[in-house]
Amino acid sequence: MAMEMKMSKDIPFVGDKLPKFRAAAVQTSPVFLNRDATIDKIEVKVKEAKDNGADLVVFPESFVPTFPVWCLFMPPVDQHPFYKRLFENSVAVPSPSFYRLQRIARENKVFLSIGICEKSTENFGTMWNSNLLFDRDGNLIGHHRKLLPTWGEKLVWSFGNGSSLNVHDTEIGRIGALICGENSNTLARYTMVAQGEQVHISIYPPCWPTARAKSNYYDCLRVRTCAHAFEAKVFNICCSASIDADAIEQMSCGDPEVKAWLEDQGFATTMIVGPNGQPISDILKDNEDGIVYADCDIANEITMKGIHDIAGAYQRFDVFQLHVNKADRGPAYFYNDTGASREFIPFEEEEPIE
Repeated sequence: MAMEMKMSKDIPFVGDKLPKFRAAAVQTSPVFLNRDATIDKIEVKVKEAKDNGADLVVFPESFVPTFPVWCLFMPPVDQHPFYKRLFENSVAVPSPSFYRLQRIARENKVFLSIGICEKSTENFGTMWNSNLLFDRDGNLIGHHRKLLPTWGEKLVWSFGNGSSLNVHDTEIGRIGALICGENSNTLARYTMVAQGEQVHISIYPPCWPTARAKSNYYDCLRVRTCAHAFEAKVFNICCSASIDADAIEQMSCGDPEVKAWLEDQGFATTMIVGPNGQPISDILKDNEDGIVYADCDIANEITMKGIHDIAGAYQRFDVFQLHVNKADRGPAYFYNDTGASREFIPFEEEEPIE
């Protein structure tokens, strides 16, 4: 006869109290290549999520001012006008647009994660695919640049570096974020897990055309999202953009075949998955607009970690080792001596000759 174990529900709680929070993932379209109007839209959506109890609000990849889908199908020589408009509407850190995002987080008292196209404040024309994470007071606590642009993205974005592969300790848990294809990079994901990640943010574009045939983008993202949540034993917030008719019209450049092809793409998905690898929110796909919510209890990760902790008890550190270079890399390093510069001598009135 099997022995049945029962736990009394009357036992008072004693021990560490771990965070509980409500996550919101926003699937919507930016105002195509219009930074200010897109931030206006963010303000509305964040307030809606806050009114529905959200503590953490997540927006898609390169949401401000748009994800450059054109780089995946348009010949490079035809992309220059779009590149110029993208740079003109991208976000410098810091800048007035950046300060607006800070205020939105602070005024709504939410953690805000948002994908931006970031432009350099030093090198005119250089951009990165970046994700910003603000705390409830509007402080920037996470600034990750995608390590390696994927495929056609190399025509748009420069490389990030390991300095931003960080997990951030907050009142709602230890938060990490990776951008699009980085969530297929086993070593990048393990780097997050090894730093004690409890909440993972994964952000994506609306579609990812790699052939003239229709893609199965939803299926790919569903597998990626559930796999990392299960392997890492974390809550995984997958947030993708949608694409509107205006963006399709502009990118098709008057070609009806291109327009029809864009309208027929396999579109992305937005969902929140628990540490057992199962969805705990509604699922948005097929280019839908909306917000999905999930209540997350970090304590639910304990049992799953006890079974299978790939950065702890279920790992062989004597067999496997991962080395991560977190050094920040600039374009040049300058070493100055203490002597006066000879390159610039200011004009001075001549002393009168006696």
